[in-house]
Amino acid sequence: MHNYLDFEKPIAELEGKIEELRHLTGSADVNIVDEVSRLQAKVEKLLVQTYSKLTSWQKTQVARHHDRPHVVDYVFKLIDDFTPLAGDRQFAEDAAITGGLGRFKGQSVVVIGTEKGSDTNSRLKHNFGMAKPEGYRKAQRLMKMADRFGLPVITLIDTPGAYPGVDAEARGQAEAIARSIETCLAIKVPFVSVIIGEGGSGGAMALAAANTVLMQEHAIYSVISPEGCASILWRDGDKAEDAAEALKLTADNLLELGIIDKVIPEPLGGAHRNKTAAIDATGGAIEEALSELSGLDGDVLKTRRREKFLEMGTKGLA
Repeated sequence: MHNYLDFEKPIAELEGKIEELRHLTGSADVNIVDEVSRLQAKVEKLLVQTYSKLTSWQKTQVARHHDRPHVVDYVFKLIDDFTPLAGDRQFAEDAAITGGLGRFKGQSVVVIGTEKGSDTNSRLKHNFGMAKPEGYRKAQRLMKMADRFGLPVITLIDTPGAYPGVDAEARGQAEAIARSIETCLAIKVPFVSVIIGEGGSGGAMALAAANTVLMQEHAIYSVISPEGCASILWRDGDKAEDAAEALKLTADNLLELGIIDKVIPEPLGGAHRNKTAAIDATGGAIEEALSELSGLDGDVLKTRRREKFLEMGTKGLA
C-alpha cells in the first residue's frame, strides 16, 4: 500500500478502485481483468502526466517520501561484505551517519551515508538523519582511512541538515562540518557522491564535495530548507512553496548551474514506487563514475575536485 502525497490523490483513487476490483470474485456484468487493465493504463498515463511537470515544492515532497530507499537499502543491495565502522575516536558514535568498508562490483571501497530511519524507532535512533559533530568527525576518520589505503569513497546523502541543537553547537558543529569539507577536498582517491533524497545545507555538503556528484531525478539539494528560507525571507512558513521555487533545488536546476554532474532517472512515480529499480540505476551510475575516475593520478583527482568547487556559482549566471 502506497503512502500517497497530496498531489497524487487522483492516482490514489484509481489505484483504490483497482484494489477493490481485484478483491471481487467475479461478476456476470463486468469483465474484471479487462477493467483492471483499463484502469492500470489510466494510472500509468496519469503518473507520466503528473511526474513530468512536478513543481519544486512537489519534488521536495517526493524527496522526503518516507518510502524512498534509504542508505541502508543501498548498502544492502550494492555493497558486498559491508563492515560498519563506528565512533569518531573523540566523543561518541553518531547513528545519523553510517559508514564502513565493503566491496562495490568487486572493488574495495569506503561507503559513508546519512541515514534518516524508516519507522519511528529507527528515526529516533538515527536522529532523522541530522548528524552531530561526532558524526562528521567519524566521516573524516573514514575518508582519511580510505586515502591511506587507496580506496575509492562513495557517499550517499539524505539529510534535512546537520543537527541544530545546543549540545551539537557546544561541541563544535560548524568546525566539524568545515573540517569534513576540507577532508573531502584533500583526499587523493576517486570520490563519488549521490544525493538520494534530501540534501540539506552544510550537513549534506560536508559529505558531498566529491569528484563526481550524482543526483536522483526527484531528489533536492539546497543551502536551506524551503520552510527555513520562507521563515527568514517572508517570516511566513506558508511561503515554503515560493521558497522552493526560488532556491533552484531540483536536479535539473542544479545540473544547469553546474552544481551536480549527472541526473539519475527514477522509476515512473518516484524511487519509492520501485526501490529495486531505483537502487540498480544508482549503482550503475556510481559504477560508471568510478570507472571514469579510476585511471587518474591522486594529485589530479584532488586538484580537479578543488577546482570544481571553487568554480561553483559561476556557471549559468552570466
